[in-house]
Amino acid sequence: MPFDLHILSLKDVLDILLVAYLLYKIYKLMKSSGSINVFTGILVFIVIWIIVSQVLQMRLLGSIFDKLVSVGVIALIVLFQDEIRHFLLTLGSRHHSSSLFRFLKGNKQKATNKEDIMPIVMACLSMSKGKVGALIVIEKGFPLDEIVHTGDVIDANINQRLIENIFFKNSPLHDGAMIISNKRIKAAGCILPVSHKLNIPKELGLRHRAALGVSQETDAIAVIVSEETGGISIAYQGEFYLKLTAEELERMLTDKRN
Repeated sequence: MPFDLHILSLKDVLDILLVAYLLYKIYKLMKSSGSINVFTGILVFIVIWIIVSQVLQMRLLGSIFDKLVSVGVIALIVLFQDEIRHFLLTLGSRHHSSSLFRFLKGNKQKATNKEDIMPIVMACLSMSKGKVGALIVIEKGFPLDEIVHTGDVIDANINQRLIENIFFKNSPLHDGAMIISNKRIKAAGCILPVSHKLNIPKELGLRHRAALGVSQETDAIAVIVSEETGGISIAYQGEFYLKLTAEELERMLTDKRN
């Protein structure tokens, strides 16, 4: 039956847009987790399956592809269990449930965030000058409770002097990550998942890999101060933002926390 443009309703257009948006989000998730080649392979397989089954109508080959698709759904769940868990946890996180409330608060919320961000910025700037290594993870919508439990719970106000003391070279907590949640320093000395992406620049060390790893698995913002160069960087949604100035760091933290 030929395609008729007259039967394309508003609901059909909405359906197409939703599918396109879903594919885009899956693409971003696969790209941030380093599984983009697998995602591309799945899309190619689906296109071949549609051509064989619907266009060419090859019954034998089409039935084989149908069986592979039915089994492949289970295989994909096993293969991408971490990504699926990440998606579901993000979907049900408090970030989405309170988005309307934060929107109604408007500029007042941004001003409050500014008060929490400046101690982080000033501490990073001070540690950068002294080439003191640091890794600060700021929680957004995705809960970081599991990571908090790997370190020592502090639960203190965000304070520049406290941040610098924790990452001081002789401090027992300076090697791990600091977790900031709900405008509080929740824990320090925490262990983060390390990214295994192959295209990470060789000059970036373990702190950067850990920061990228947590940014791939959660929506958190990871701030890194390099012990070798003193450079300040951010890892967010599987991407690095390197060699930031104090102004750029403040602006990025303000924009990405809202």
